Formats: sequence, structure tokens, C-alpha cells
Amino acid sequence: MPSDNHPMRLLLGIGGGVAAYNTIELVRHLRFLKVEIIPVLTANAQRFVTPTALQAVAGCRPHADLWDAGTEAGMGHIELARWADVVLVAPATANLIARLAAGLADDLLTTLCLATEAPLFLAPAMNTKMWEHPATVRNIARLRADGATVLGPADGEQACGELGLGRMVEPADLAAALLAAEQPGALAGRNVLVTAGPTREFLDPVRFISNRSSGRQGFALAEAARSAGARVTLVAGPVQLPTPAGVERVDVTSALEMRDAVLARAGGSDIVFAVAAVADYRPRDYHKRKLAKTECRSQRMPLSLRENPDIVTAVAAATPRPFVVGFAAETHDAIAKASGKRRSKGLDAIVVNDVSAAGIGFDGPDNAVTLIHAQGEVALPKMSKLGIAKRLIAEVAPLCSERQGPRLETTGAAP
Repeated sequence: MPSDNHPMRLLLGIGGGVAAYNTIELVRHLRFLKVEIIPVLTANAQRFVTPTALQAVAGCRPHADLWDAGTEAGMGHIELARWADVVLVAPATANLIARLAAGLADDLLTTLCLATEAPLFLAPAMNTKMWEHPATVRNIARLRADGATVLGPADGEQACGELGLGRMVEPADLAAALLAAEQPGALAGRNVLVTAGPTREFLDPVRFISNRSSGRQGFALAEAARSAGARVTLVAGPVQLPTPAGVERVDVTSALEMRDAVLARAGGSDIVFAVAAVADYRPRDYHKRKLAKTECRSQRMPLSLRENPDIVTAVAAATPRPFVVGFAAETHDAIAKASGKRRSKGLDAIVVNDVSAAGIGFDGPDNAVTLIHAQGEVALPKMSKLGIAKRLIAEVAPLCSERQGPRLETTGAAP
């Protein structure tokens, strides 16, 4: 893994599958993360992506031939193997996986995988029947036993038209997974509080005011924080999502219940991610029996609302004060509005997304956000909500450490 003296140095092995065309986008994401990349192609990979295209995005000459006289005059494959901090093979085809599992070294890429001491990551991509074949299952098990990390495959439509496991993980998610692996335990020893989902503000036992929040981004952040070594408490509004492993969950319904649960725990937290979409208003009056339709129509019973407390502002004003990250969903002027909210609420950082954009935010598995803090902005492109969560953890962890210093463990701390 990279040291403090240089960024991650990645050998990107590219197998001969149709998913190889995605490596151009993968390199772009990795370069955005300041990763140094040297692509290494198999012979068949060059049928799907050209060395010229890779050189244009990677900023260096790709390698493909074990018998390149200019390179091998200095034992180039050994130098490449020693240079790498990480080796990622994407796509890892069934054939390439079989050769790696057998320990073959019949081209440059397989030779490098044998010669390097760097961690090996594999992103499988193949037809679902090939992925499920006993031979592939055995080969993957052998590679995992040898220390390789397998990323995916993803579930969905494949180039052949079939549905199922076999798609290569999306480039942005591969980049996020590598970044998370680069910084294991980024939140070790930290107590993290995450809020997620909507709130429901009841008018009567049947009717309530709420919003479209699914809770997925907050649950993904709780999972990513736990994976990064934190002790995580998740205060969740009414959503139908499984609790991430190792996370303590507190279920609430209304904004007032969420406020009480959060303020009772914020003082013992190092970081608060306020992801929940808390209703801004609640009905002024609660009716203990269901209101009839005729009563609702009546001019004698207008809907009167009362403003809910601003939970994240209260957390930011508390003493002692955690590192507070707010979330904002906007439909226009997203950056300007979120920046204003960060300052007015006294937040350390805010994450904003444009929920008017198709394919991200509400009702879907993907997101694209911008993290805003005192030192600047970081735009995270469209990827899965778990990928976004991992990237946010990687960005927020050093900001928290700069402000708070290392976490001091105390006897009797919560497990």
C-alpha cells in the first residue's frame, strides 16, 4: 500500500473481455483520486481497448508484451512488479482467472501477478453461467485462499443479453473500493452517529406528512463507517432496510423523536452524519381519531403547521461538539444553497445532491454529490450509494482528525 511519501501506484491489468471498454472510465476515476497508473493488457484485451486510448487517459505508455526488447533489457517486468502498491485486474475473465489460479506466467500480466508482492484485486466479468461453473468457483476460492480480493461481480444485464451475476463492478465503485482498501481503519476508535430516512408527522392515526427519502444513503454511510473501524449508531426513520452488520440501530418515527434520540447520543460521538430528511413542519394539532373526509373538506378545519426543531443546528451548537456533516437535497442552485446552509448552521461540512437530476438521489441505488467544507469542494461523480459513502468516509476522516486530533480510548467505552 502507498506510504505518506507517494500516492497509490496501481498496475491495472486488463483482460480480454467486452467489459475492457470500461477501463477508460476506470482510469479517469482513478486519476481523479491521484492514483498513478500503469496499464498492462493481455493480447485479447487489445481487441476491445487500444493502448493509444489508454495512454491518453493514463498519462503513460501501457505495456502488453512480455518480450518487449526495450523493456526487458532491464528486466522490466520485475521492475513493474516492484513498482506497484496494488494490482487490479479488471476485467478478470474466466480464462484469466483460471490462469492466475493455476500460477501460470505465460504473458506479461500473469507474470507480473506472480512476481509482485503487492495486494491483488480482481474484478470478474463473464457470462453468468461461466461465473457459476464449478471450475470458476474453484478458481476463485483458490485465489481468495492465496490472498486475492475479489470485487464483484455485479448483478444485471450482460453483453450477451442474459441477466444475473457476471457484470464487472462499475468503474466508480471499483475506484471507491480501492480507496477504502488503501485506508483501512480510517475511523478506528471513533464513535459515529448517523441519521437516515424520513420522519412522519401525524395529523391523525392514519394520515401523516413525510417525504421521499428511502434511507439508503444513510444506511450506506453507517455500513461504510463500520467497515472503516468506527463504532456506529444509526438513528433511523421509518424505512424497510436491513441493519448493517455491527451497527447499533435506534428506530424513531417523528422529528421530535429523532431530535431526542440524536441529542441523547451526540455528546458521545466524534462525528455526526445528519443524512435523514427530517420533515420541516408537523401538524399543529394531532387528532386522536381518524378525521372523516367531510371534516377535512370543511373550512372550519384548515391544516395548520408548526415548524420542527432543526436537529443538525442543535448538534453543531452543543458542547462538547462533534464533527458535524449535514446533508442537503436541492433542486436548483445546489452548491450556493448548501454553502449557505453550512455557514448558517455552523456545520463542519455539508453534502449536497441535485435531486432534480435523473437517475440519482430518491428512489434509486445511485447518487452523485458534492462535499463542501471550509477548505473547498469535492465533487463525487455518479456511483452506487455505498461507493459514495466510502468516498465520503475517506474525505471526512482526515478533516475530523485535523480538527479533533486522535481519539483517546477510555476504559469502559461502548463496544
